[in-house]
Amino acid sequence: MTQRDDEGSILPLVLGYAILAIALVIVCACATSLYIAQKQLDAVADAAALAGADGFTLTLQDGEPQATLTPSEVRSQAEALVAAAPGEPAVVSADTPDGRSARVTVTAAWHPPLFSVFVPDGVALTATATSRTGLR
Repeated sequence: MTQRDDEGSILPLVLGYAILAIALVIVCACATSLYIAQKQLDAVADAAALAGADGFTLTLQDGEPQATLTPSEVRSQAEALVAAAPGEPAVVSADTPDGRSARVTVTAAWHPPLFSVFVPDGVALTATATSRTGLR
């Protein structure tokens, strides 16, 4: 009866699992960074819409105050806020669909914090927010 040789190296198996684990950590870190970048852009869009809604003109109509938004004021207020935001977001559109609401769309580019062949080099992010004036 001959004995089988059970000797071998587990080094290739360990290296394979280590490479897989490192790739998984990198992809998870990049996905988390992408999620945080989208949430930050959502916050910038919300703040820009709120600032745009504050750019109203107050008039009296039948003795009642009436707040009216103009597209130019909404855009100027939104652009001023976005210019002060961290990163490089840009206003795509800022308008008022009904004269009482401000709708702002902003965009930014996301780049992964770690290099990986499994993650794209950059992703364009977009966020849209709407805010209404406090007065009727």
